[in-house]
Amino acid sequence: MNKRERIAEENVYLLNLWQQSQAGDSLAFCQLADKQYRTLFNYATNFTSDREFIKDSIQELLIHIWEKRQTINIQYVSIYFLKALRNQLLQEFRRNNPANSLLDIDEIGQISDYQTVETEIEQSEIYSENQIKVRSAINELPRRQKEAVFLKYFEGMDNEQIADLMQVNRQSVANLLFKAISFLKSHIQVLSHMLALICTFNC
Repeated sequence: MNKRERIAEENVYLLNLWQQSQAGDSLAFCQLADKQYRTLFNYATNFTSDREFIKDSIQELLIHIWEKRQTINIQYVSIYFLKALRNQLLQEFRRNNPANSLLDIDEIGQISDYQTVETEIEQSEIYSENQIKVRSAINELPRRQKEAVFLKYFEGMDNEQIADLMQVNRQSVANLLFKAISFLKSHIQVLSHMLALICTFNC
């Protein structure tokens, strides 16, 4: 079974939990939230390094989704949760910084999406030269390129799904990924090896 098939199978499982949640099964919703939490947290670190703020934001989001569950129509569970969190974070940033309400999102936070990868590398004490290059190269990407790479290679989304989540067109996603991959190729000799390493720690 390839990654796309695994993602589709996982979505069927998550949709089942969501349907149970909509019917009022709080245990099913807790299971769903638990399955989504790590992805949501990792994604949010792309916007801010404030871990407590991220935890509070995710908690608020989950409460909101539970309260509004009967009015929410979900086709792809992970995409819906990520998009909802992204919108919530942007609204919070704009609320706290009204003077910068039109600030381009590239200017908000320059923290890596891949802290979990780094942590797992540290814990397993695997510090090969290639892995260090992977971490360093990814951290140097502009925020929107990192976001696109995260969604593409960590979450397995296609360009259309990424475009919907990031609220851009498909060509913009293709451009972001092209620039990111071009940059990574210039810093890492074998790109396919880098992507294999990423999947080793996050897939």
